[in-house]
Parts: sequence; C-alpha cells; structure tokens
Amino acid sequence: MILIALGANLSTELYGPPEKGLDAALLALEGKGIRVMRRSRWYCSAPVPPSDQPWYVNGVAVIESDRSPAALLACLLEVECSFGRRRAERNEARVLDLDLLAYGERIEDDVGAGLTLPHPRMHERAFVLRPLSEIVPDWSHPVLGRSAAQLWAALSGSGVVVSIAPDDATE
Repeated sequence: MILIALGANLSTELYGPPEKGLDAALLALEGKGIRVMRRSRWYCSAPVPPSDQPWYVNGVAVIESDRSPAALLACLLEVECSFGRRRAERNEARVLDLDLLAYGERIEDDVGAGLTLPHPRMHERAFVLRPLSEIVPDWSHPVLGRSAAQLWAALSGSGVVVSIAPDDATE
C-alpha cells in the first residue's frame, strides 16, 4: 500500500481555495498515471509549528503506482511545482504539499535523495494520522508496528484536526 499526504493553506490562482487545489492535485496525479484508490475527507488543522499562517487543509490518499519510491517522490514534487509551490523556507505557507508517507513495507533512508520511508514524522502529526486512520485504520507502521488507529489514539488531543465536510471522501 502506497500512502501520500496532501496539504495546502494558500489558494491557487487557477483552482481557488486549498481544498479545490487539493482536489485538482489528485486529478493531476491521475493524469500522470498514479491511480488514486481512496482518499480521506479534507481536514483543517493549525500550522505546525504554531504561527500566524492560515490553517491548513489536509488529507491522505491510498494510491497505486508502478514508479519506484524515488521516481514517485520526484513526480509528487513535479506536481507541487506545477501548482506554484516554491521551497524557500521550512514550514512556510504553501499552495500544495505532497508527502510520500509509506511505500508498502519499505524502510529506506536516502538523505541525498530526500527520501525516508516511512515518513520520519508521520507518527507525530495529528493532521496525518486523523485522515490516515479514517481510510486505513488497520494499516501498520513498518517501523513502529502500530496501526494507524493506535497511532492516532496515542496522539489525539495534541492537535486540532476538524473535518471540513462529513461526506466528501471518495473510494
């Protein structure tokens, strides 16, 4: 199972508010041959670390791809760039953020390529664990050996994560 996280807290000129940009990003991935099998609802969450930025819209998707992890990550970064994402400062506001969370059971750490699997901080992020536990609660973290639901339960209460709409998830 391949998992990606999606997030944005800035509108795009072409698509409008963050949730519309995230919907468009999923379509852009499909256009590159990445099959979106399932996605969570969109959730709002405060910026991490706390700042005066707008709140983020976040979600998680299960995808299928024939690409290697490195090639998939390169494709995610290419889509970010096509949406106007510019990487100037860490934790800055953004029109699109696509993170490769997990690629099956793979455990990789290629600092030079910017690829670490599973994502090294996903288990600390309520804005990842809430939508992840919604769509694949039984998914098991390959390093920690705990399910998405267990990781979310251990973290819940440490960050406000609010669903935007109860019925916007797709399968």
